[in-house]
Amino acid sequence: MEPLFIGVAAIVLMIALIIWGIPIAFSLAIVGITGNVLLLGPAQAATQLQLIAWETGTNFLLIAIPLFIFMGQLTYHTGLATDLYEVVYKWLGRMPGGVAVTATVSSAGFGAVTGSSVTTIATMGSMVMPEMKRYGYDPRLASGSVASAGALAILIPPSIPMVVYGVWTETSIAQLFIAGIIPGIIMAALFAAYIVARCALTPNMGPRGPSFTWADKWRSLVKLFPVILIFFAVLGGIYGGIVTPTEASAVGCAAVALVALTMRRLTLESVMKALNQAVNISGVLFFVVIGGIFISRFLVLTGLTPGAVGLIIDLDLGTYGVIAMLVLLYLVLGTFLETFGLLVLTLPFVMPVFVDLGIDQVWVGIFLVLMIEMALITPPVGLNVFVMHKVAPDIGLPTIFRGSIPFVLITLGAVALFTLLPDLVLWLPRQMN
Repeated sequence: MEPLFIGVAAIVLMIALIIWGIPIAFSLAIVGITGNVLLLGPAQAATQLQLIAWETGTNFLLIAIPLFIFMGQLTYHTGLATDLYEVVYKWLGRMPGGVAVTATVSSAGFGAVTGSSVTTIATMGSMVMPEMKRYGYDPRLASGSVASAGALAILIPPSIPMVVYGVWTETSIAQLFIAGIIPGIIMAALFAAYIVARCALTPNMGPRGPSFTWADKWRSLVKLFPVILIFFAVLGGIYGGIVTPTEASAVGCAAVALVALTMRRLTLESVMKALNQAVNISGVLFFVVIGGIFISRFLVLTGLTPGAVGLIIDLDLGTYGVIAMLVLLYLVLGTFLETFGLLVLTLPFVMPVFVDLGIDQVWVGIFLVLMIEMALITPPVGLNVFVMHKVAPDIGLPTIFRGSIPFVLITLGAVALFTLLPDLVLWLPRQMN
């Protein structure tokens, strides 16, 4: 049997397994192991599996993943997100669609200390949805804005997908983190501007919130200090060259614990809950990474990866044409693949294309995170939408998906902006050099 045919059959089988509901980690492992056994034999395939598992589990850079996840979970369980929300609400709640704008800005800020989209939605959604219902917000705007804002958490550092991408492509994780700051701020501003404009034109979609005195607003800023401290403890150390991203993840955990302890919010129960969830999430992610590496090596052996890359390059579409084609590809794949499945399955194919075009790998990392953002709110398997539905079970999935569509279009517009003006992504990383 021809290796190329085996590779194509493997891709079809893997997609079928994912659509049938088999967890992405198991789908990757089943296809990768079977394919390697067919091409290399059982003994060599077993050796490959052992080596990949050992290399992944002992990779110093990947230690950042469980530590950043623990940092986010600890932030969530110690209630620091509530303080952030209250500050933003007092400053922005009076705007048209003020509660939705608050959710967007708070999600961006919370993402700066969690890096987790799911945690951000679960936290912010539980706080803002009752408030939105009280003011009579349109269910589409309310749910769609929170689900979409949660995706900002993986663009604003620290970001788990950026760590995976950086390790896989040997790109500086520190530069990826710094590169995400300006695009993250721009995305949050675009989301907020859309909400304000929409609610200004149709006031009953998102009424204004209550007004607060200037004295209340200024006093509230004190509550913002802990979040700012944690953010600068992580990114300040990286940007200043004091710590590596892996070391920064440990510093971040210590900073959250110290802040929570000072505020008398750190309890044994909160620490154990954070540890439990961090271990569970990290375990799943490591299985996905191991499966992804295994299957990517298998696809190279079949000749499918170099063949597909050569085909794309031979089309001679130019930089903008290739990026447009890849955006369409990710829009399609995002309908049935979740975050890390999308990343590990496509990297072996798209990365050589970007390298051939001479595109900066840091820019590519931000581009891929934006593609993942869209996948998180794209039907029918957008993970953020399902999390939002659990937070607000009275709002149907179709309603949430419809509410997310404008934010998908805004993300596409942002991709076009960052493609035409790549310095928006690359300026800060260049200052590090």
